Amino acid sequence: MLETISSYHANYTAVGDIIVMATVIVFMIIIQSAYIEKNKEFRIFTGILVQLFTAAAANIYFNMKVHEPGYPVWILYLLRWGYLLCLFSVLHMFVLYMGDPLNQGEKIDKRYMWSSRIILIVAVLYNIIGTFFKFGFYIQDEKVHSGLNMFPIVYIAFVSIIMIMIINYRRKVFTPILMGVISTCSMSFLVMFIQYRYGQISFTTATFLFPCYAVLYLLHSSALDVEMGSVHIGAFTGHIKDLGEAGKEGMLFSMYLPAFEEVGRKYPKEITDKIRDNVYRLFRGTTIFQISGGRTILVIEASKNPDIEYDIKEMLDIFAYEYDIYKQDYKIVITKTIDNKTTGNEYLGLIQYIETRMPMNDVHEITEKEVDAYQEYKYIVDELADIYNKKDMDDPRILVFCQPVYNIETGKFDTAEALMRMKLEKTGMVFPDKFIPIAENNGYIHALSLIILSKTCAQIRKLMEEGYYLKRISVNFSIMDVREEHFCFHVKQIVQDRGVPFDKVAIEITESQNEKDFMLIKEKLYELKQSGITFYLDDFGTGYSNFDRIMELPFDIIKFDRSLVIASAEDEKTRIMVNHLAQLFADLDYSVLYEGIENEDDEKRCTEMHASYLQGYKYSKPIPIEQLTEYFERKYDPPVEIANPYD
Repeated sequence: MLETISSYHANYTAVGDIIVMATVIVFMIIIQSAYIEKNKEFRIFTGILVQLFTAAAANIYFNMKVHEPGYPVWILYLLRWGYLLCLFSVLHMFVLYMGDPLNQGEKIDKRYMWSSRIILIVAVLYNIIGTFFKFGFYIQDEKVHSGLNMFPIVYIAFVSIIMIMIINYRRKVFTPILMGVISTCSMSFLVMFIQYRYGQISFTTATFLFPCYAVLYLLHSSALDVEMGSVHIGAFTGHIKDLGEAGKEGMLFSMYLPAFEEVGRKYPKEITDKIRDNVYRLFRGTTIFQISGGRTILVIEASKNPDIEYDIKEMLDIFAYEYDIYKQDYKIVITKTIDNKTTGNEYLGLIQYIETRMPMNDVHEITEKEVDAYQEYKYIVDELADIYNKKDMDDPRILVFCQPVYNIETGKFDTAEALMRMKLEKTGMVFPDKFIPIAENNGYIHALSLIILSKTCAQIRKLMEEGYYLKRISVNFSIMDVREEHFCFHVKQIVQDRGVPFDKVAIEITESQNEKDFMLIKEKLYELKQSGITFYLDDFGTGYSNFDRIMELPFDIIKFDRSLVIASAEDEKTRIMVNHLAQLFADLDYSVLYEGIENEDDEKRCTEMHASYLQGYKYSKPIPIEQLTEYFERKYDPPVEIANPYD
């Protein structure tokens, strides 16, 4: 195609490119104010904006100078090549942006990447070589020779790759986001088609802005609260990461008001105004993050606040004064940023960990010792989560210890209680008082209970095969276990899979005061009772004990808590009461087991108080279940072949 420079220039107006440059500047201003996480995708996005700005500037300058007589033609060619290179690079960078498809973590098919690179290289080489060998765009004798215009072909090729990628990864993308990206790409294509239909070239660069709008709004938006100026939780992690990478020390000031934690609740305007005004009055370089309805965290840059300790003290004084007015319960936690590897989510976990251990309406500054304790806690949580997810009944991290139980009638050790222990690579042995509450709070306890049951059953079978006599070994289950929908099925399946008679297994459980839990326990215990399992009422004498309910449940053995053993030694009235309770249970055909027997006096007294079984440190501390052979008696020599009763 051949046309004069004046007619070529008439098809162009700088309005479109000026809008592009102004919009990119506005984008950059918004980005600086929005606390967007500076991840890989965001860096690619800012590169796209820079390329668009450069392309628009080059196009404006080219069209300003192309009609000036005597202007060096080689500069015009450089401007033209630079303009096209920037636009093609933008398209290629959109493909790169999909490297983790719309931030969903799945790596892109390398074929897309290589196709994009090849198209970019071919397009750039074609335009340069076409100018030199005069089969593409070139200027000669005051005329513009367009040659074969490759731009629409290259544009369609890149857009096709992007659309194919979006469609292929559509299941990884939230549907409204998918439709938003597709719609803006379609609008770009439509505007490009319309302008070429009417012989225009003014809005080519502008069409590249539409996908940028979609990407910024849908994938990188970080909304500010208009009233407080706080930023949402998504930006918190990114801001903490930026501080760490820049080597800047910070201080986190967490304010938790539980009354506003309910969904949909917000701080009243007067509280919002006071937080905002005092924060920006006292601290420089501080960002307010609204983590949840009731939790606000200030991230304060230490380098910009040389009197940070004094300013924080003043902030606390203001808070105490306002508390006297509003009477809203609170917890305030203060901590320094630890290192550049700790993430925002870990700080949130640390703060919440400390909050569970502090009273209401208190202020606490986190110490290094507490950070170490939290790291250990988090390690245990992660290990428990891994155990829960794997559900390996032979998981080596969960150990079975046992405490032998003395049978007064036979004068032998023929029963035992299985006890849970955990051994981890980094911490070594972890005792139940530390990890069981963590497991219960995080919903992992049932998986641990089943592992203990399985390992206990495996050892029961081994003891039987080796010729040892045992009546049973008991395993503790909590009300949380019983609440599991398939509790009975899991218990029966494990016992059967291990090939152990049901009467060799006992379950210890504590009575529940909750009516709903009581009915559930009753239903589940009667279902398992039919299989032949023995049941212990654990911890009798502590907390809530209702005789009517005890009589309704199919217990075989009542375990008197150690507190009753101690009290019966210290007070005669208590001894008489415990004795009568034990006699009552014995008359009703229950066996009575006293736990916490530590000396001969305990043994003699509890034996006189209608004991059937005794358990405590007088006989043995908890030992690995494999060491029960030191207490149990062989009734015949191995080898003994015991058939699985369920085959």
